[in-house]
Amino acid sequence: MSNGRERRFVTEYTRDYYGGALMLLVGLAAAFQGSRYGIGSMTHMKAGFYPVVLGVILAILGVIIAGSATRVPSGDTEDEAQPSEWRGWICIVSSILAFLLLGKFGGLLPASFAIVFISALGDRDNSVRAALIVATAISAVSVVLFWWALQLQFPLFSWG
Repeated sequence: MSNGRERRFVTEYTRDYYGGALMLLVGLAAAFQGSRYGIGSMTHMKAGFYPVVLGVILAILGVIIAGSATRVPSGDTEDEAQPSEWRGWICIVSSILAFLLLGKFGGLLPASFAIVFISALGDRDNSVRAALIVATAISAVSVVLFWWALQLQFPLFSWG
């Protein structure tokens, strides 16, 4: 009896409600923890200013997302309607691992290309050509922004 009631409760709300509530909690926790370091002002920021601002923004977005969540009729479940997206999960995790590996042994350009290309392949609607175009464009932007403009201490290419 309690199992059916618990299952019904879970299927009455969309994932937006739970995702928004989680964002709200994480945002409030970040703002609270950041306030322990001192906030300061806009002209004299202290160590906690940035975490507090990001935490508050995250909490506000969580409230908006949770507030816009709609109820799902009792007979419908989202899990049965859509198959699991294992391809997306595998590609995203693989792209992060490739970025770490290539960032250490290959440099900024190969690492940024790999993370975008492999992640783009996680979307079933993307073709290999589209993933190549996006990865090339984002790699060019990352080189201009991080390596040239910000002069990040991350070599463009490195071997070994």
